[in-house]
Amino acid sequence: MRPAFAQTLPMRPADTNAKPAFTVPAGSCDAHFHVFEPGYTHVPDPLYTFPDATLRQYRQVLDWLGIDRAVLVQPTYYGTDNRLLLDVLASDPTRLRGVVQVEDDVSDEVLNGYHEAGVRAIRLDLFSRADQPLDDIIAHIRTVAERTRPRGWHLQFYSPGPVVRALLPFLADFEDTVVIDHMGYLKESDGLTAKDADRLLSVVDGGSCYVKLSGPYRVAGGKPLSSVGPLGRALVAARPDRLVWGSDWPHLPNGQRDTGELLNLLADWADDAARRQILVDNPARLFFAN
Repeated sequence: MRPAFAQTLPMRPADTNAKPAFTVPAGSCDAHFHVFEPGYTHVPDPLYTFPDATLRQYRQVLDWLGIDRAVLVQPTYYGTDNRLLLDVLASDPTRLRGVVQVEDDVSDEVLNGYHEAGVRAIRLDLFSRADQPLDDIIAHIRTVAERTRPRGWHLQFYSPGPVVRALLPFLADFEDTVVIDHMGYLKESDGLTAKDADRLLSVVDGGSCYVKLSGPYRVAGGKPLSSVGPLGRALVAARPDRLVWGSDWPHLPNGQRDTGELLNLLADWADDAARRQILVDNPARLFFAN
């Protein structure tokens, strides 16, 4: 079970984030952010209290960092009620794209409307299915892929590391595009090892899988961010064309992390050419091509 936590501090002001340590290329994209606005219904018993993290605040962060595009990912706080996401996308349809969560029986009409609004993926919350048999999780993935495939969408996995590890043999042969959040959530405290990272690298190298360079603090598990460096550099060395970067803003639970510091990890992990792939080319292909 994921622990509940509370948002207790106001959001960190945009101009207190570190400035980029490299020239951010034109067309760069933050492929993973969330926003929260009053007046939208949340799920019963959410994992956290209403965060101080509005679209206005997020736009200030984008401007501060010089990032042109962004992908709003539906948070667990709103469940499958995607109304806020659609309203945000409508506010800037050129620069923004979205990733929804949906009910199993969502209609084609609704999905088609989502596509017109700028949605390009369905997020699968595999934390909520972590106790299910692996065959049931795979069956669920295949079912959702039947809905994403005709629209040219991809599947986005929000998954604990042990489930990612268990799915790797399946993903090695799965032909639909998958994007795995938060560097695979390969937390040492969950029993994940360097061998598991090597297996993930192998699947990324040979399959249809992308990895999102987001939430490194989730993987670090209380250690310095530098502890995630070997994994980040190995992913970039293996397939920079299969990576995207995401801020994971607003960095729950307290909104105080330095988004610029997270972006600047790419100064260490990647050279200019790889950063262009990660920040511009790959998200353009996944989110803005159709």
